[in-house]
Amino acid sequence: MHALRRCVRSLFQSSQSFRRASSAAASTFKASELEVQLCKESDLRPKPDPNKLIFGQNWSDHMLEVEWTQEAGWGRPRISPIHNLQLHPSAQVFHYATELFEGTKAYRGVDNQIRLFRPELNMKRMNTTAERVTLPTFDGDELIRCIRKLVEIEKEWVPYSQTSTLYIRPTLIATEACIGVHKSKAALLFVITGPVGPYYPTGFKPVSLLASPKFVRAWEGGCGGYKMGSNYGPTIGPQIEAAKHNCQQVLWLYGPDHEVTEVGTMNLFAFWTNEKGEKELVTPSLDKGLILPGITRQSLLDLAREWGEFKVTERSLYMKEIVTALKEKRLKELFGAGTACIVCPIESILYEETRLQIPTMSEGAPITMRFHKELTDIQYGRVQHSWACVV
Repeated sequence: MHALRRCVRSLFQSSQSFRRASSAAASTFKASELEVQLCKESDLRPKPDPNKLIFGQNWSDHMLEVEWTQEAGWGRPRISPIHNLQLHPSAQVFHYATELFEGTKAYRGVDNQIRLFRPELNMKRMNTTAERVTLPTFDGDELIRCIRKLVEIEKEWVPYSQTSTLYIRPTLIATEACIGVHKSKAALLFVITGPVGPYYPTGFKPVSLLASPKFVRAWEGGCGGYKMGSNYGPTIGPQIEAAKHNCQQVLWLYGPDHEVTEVGTMNLFAFWTNEKGEKELVTPSLDKGLILPGITRQSLLDLAREWGEFKVTERSLYMKEIVTALKEKRLKELFGAGTACIVCPIESILYEETRLQIPTMSEGAPITMRFHKELTDIQYGRVQHSWACVV
């Protein structure tokens, strides 16, 4: 009872104390104050075979951490040997999913230089999500500088490979030890890294999708446009259901008109001849908050507009349009796009008990493959580009 009273009292005091503390609190951390504690040579682990990597199961030797409190603001960033976190069981992250994460990669180029890909967009999205979930924001450039140092330290963990990469997972969690639905007065930002192979173990092969209005990933006014864990955990069950129907992913639908949103954890793209006879690349728009603003998504849109060879459109897209375009033989390619897989061709959709065969690979998926080549050329340094940030 005493603990509960203290917690409730803190709720009423939080707004006033926040105002008093914010003037003196550090609004961001500084890479220039980064502290580094390296592993002992004897504690360094052997690097796994880059040709046998399983996505998300190997981690490097070090991690980055920055603590935040309402009173002091951001503390000094520090790199130290990777370790378990020590949190009170009442930490808000465990009870209210007050957290967010990002996903980006470091690539070892053909010239042996290590590159990040458009990390400023990850930082922008991370801060946008932090505002939505009332976690502290920060200067994205400072975190990029800290991440570059972490990757520099872990450079031998970046695979000597043109198919494997070093995955980078920045995460921000609420750590205040108080059960109560309110803005947390403590948080922890940490970054872990680990070598990964292809996201899909089958490699660059087309996937089948289950499109069922029974499952809804996001809705207007919700959090579908933000990268937080609470958007992902509830998708595991539908993913298992998709597997029962011999489908690798779920095509998420929304509303009575079966609006198409995302595919699995990827953004969706369609390349077709539209009803006006124009070649067109279409992807669902961000305006309803149903779609995650993917970095790969934005990069494909930027590339396509730079090519100037066909119409590029961001708008609401519906299953009836896909079905009609398929019947009229106007649909050429359908594919997903994301950091983990870059692009992923789609070969079929199970929709209303009918398996729709998508002709993505019938002519070798020229648009999908072109996107893949141009992005990987930038990421692996085969082409010099401002999107690639050398570590």
